[in-house]
Amino acid sequence: LNMASLSAIGFDMDYTLAQYKPETFEALAYRLTTEKLVKVFNYPRDVLELQFHWNYMQRGLTIDKKEGNVLKLDRHKYVKLAYHGFRKLTGVERQQYHTQERTDGFDDPQRYTQIDTLFALAEAYMFIQLVEMKDEAPAGHFFAGKSYAEIYSDIRNSIDLCHRDGSLKRGVASDPGYYIHQDKNLVPLLEDLRVSGKKIFIVTNSLWDYTNIVMNYLIGGKTGAEKSLDWLDYFDVVVTGSAKPRFFQDNQPLFGVEPASGFLHNTDEGNPMVDLDSAEDDLESMEPVPAGKVFQGGTYKIINRMLQTESNSDILYIGDHIYGDILKSKKTLGWRTMLVVPEMEHEIEVLSRNAGVPQQLFQMRRKRDAIEDQLQRMSWKLNSATGKKDASFTEEDRRDLEAQKQALEDQHAVLRDEHSKTMAKFHKEFHPIWGQLLKTGYQNSRFANQIGRFACLYTSHVGNLRYYSPNKSYRGLQDEMPHDYSILQIP
Repeated sequence: LNMASLSAIGFDMDYTLAQYKPETFEALAYRLTTEKLVKVFNYPRDVLELQFHWNYMQRGLTIDKKEGNVLKLDRHKYVKLAYHGFRKLTGVERQQYHTQERTDGFDDPQRYTQIDTLFALAEAYMFIQLVEMKDEAPAGHFFAGKSYAEIYSDIRNSIDLCHRDGSLKRGVASDPGYYIHQDKNLVPLLEDLRVSGKKIFIVTNSLWDYTNIVMNYLIGGKTGAEKSLDWLDYFDVVVTGSAKPRFFQDNQPLFGVEPASGFLHNTDEGNPMVDLDSAEDDLESMEPVPAGKVFQGGTYKIINRMLQTESNSDILYIGDHIYGDILKSKKTLGWRTMLVVPEMEHEIEVLSRNAGVPQQLFQMRRKRDAIEDQLQRMSWKLNSATGKKDASFTEEDRRDLEAQKQALEDQHAVLRDEHSKTMAKFHKEFHPIWGQLLKTGYQNSRFANQIGRFACLYTSHVGNLRYYSPNKSYRGLQDEMPHDYSILQIP
C-alpha cells in the first residue's frame, strides 16, 4: 500500500476515531440492555442482578443461536474451542460441527452470528449468562419456555432499543471522558494528512447529533455548552447515518445536514438543485455536488463525486468492523482498507514478554512430528511382516522392534503432554478463556484469516499512523509455503 498514491482517506468513528473504554462504555450498554429485557420483554428481575465482566469475551468468536454455544473457529472453519454457557465443550461434543454438512460454513445468519465488533462483546457475554439461567431453570419457569435463539433475539432487540431511544447516547454525552479515550496523536495525524494533500472524510453509522458530541470531545476536548463546529475544519466530507454495509452496495436517499440545527434537507441524490427562490436557471453556474460537507445516508458514489477521486483504489478507508467496514469496501469497491484492532496492543505486549515461547513450541511440534513418523513406520513394518509372514523377520527382531516402539511411545507421550501444557499456558497469557486473538492452537483463527484477506493494513490505533510518513509505502511480508519452512528453518 503506497500512501503517496492515495487521494482520500476515510474514517469510521465508533471504535476507530473514538476508542471507547470497554470497562465503562460496554458496561453501560450491558446495564441498559438488562433493563430493556426486564421492562420491555418481561424477563425475570433476577436479570438485573447479573454482573458484567467486560474482558471475558473476545472478538472473532461465533455464536450458535440454536444450540446456545460460543465457538472459536480456525481459518478452515473447524471448531477448536467451544463453550455452552460457562462450560467448556469436550472434543467429542465439538464433533457435532464437523460431522454435519458444512455447506453453510457457519455463515447461516438464521443460526449463527459473528462477534466481529467490540460492540458485540456485551451481548455475547449476556447470552452465555442467560444460557446458564435457562439450563438451570425448573419446568414452568420463564426461561423454560424460551429457546436459545429467542433469548439471543431478545438481547439483540433490547440493544437496538437502547440505540433508538437515545439512552446509550445520552449516557456518553453526559460525560464523554468517562467513556472515550482521547488520542493525543489524532489531531496531528489529521493535520499531517491534510498537508500531504489528501482529502479526509468520515463515514459513520452514528447520526449527526451523536457524531457532533463525540468529535467535539476527540478534536477539542469540548463538551456540553462548549461544543462548536470547529472540528469540521479537519474534514472535507462527513457522512452520518450511512447504514454500512449498505452504503457500499445499495442506493439510499442522501440528505444534507444543517450542522447548527441538525435539520435535514433534500439533495436530489447528490445532483445540483435549483434554488426556487432565485430567477437564475443557468445550470453551468451550479455546483457539481450538493453544498455543505455534512450528509446523512447516501452511497459510496457520492463520496467519489464530492472528493473527485479518479479511482476507487485511490481511497483508503479505516474502520473496526471486519464485515461492515472492511470486507464490503474492499471486496465490492476495491477501496484500500485498514482494520483497527485495539486488542493488538495487549497481544503484542504478551508476545514480547514471551518472545522465546513460539520458537520453543515450533521445535517441540517438529520433534513430535518426527517421533510420530518413526512410530508409524514401525507399526507398518510390524504389521507388514506379520501379514507377509516374512521368514527373515525373526521373533527376536519383532521383540526388539516392539521394545524400540514402546520406548518411542513413552517418549512421545511425555513430549505431547509437555507440548500441550506449554501451548495452553502460552495461550492463557493472552486470554484465560479464549487464548491468543488471532490463533487457535498453532493455526490462524477465522478472524485472522479475514484480516489477511480483506485488510491491507491493521493496527491497534488510528493514531499509530502518526509515527510514519503520510506518503509511506507499506509492504507485506514474504509469503511462504510449507516446504519453505522446512528448507529455511523458519520458526
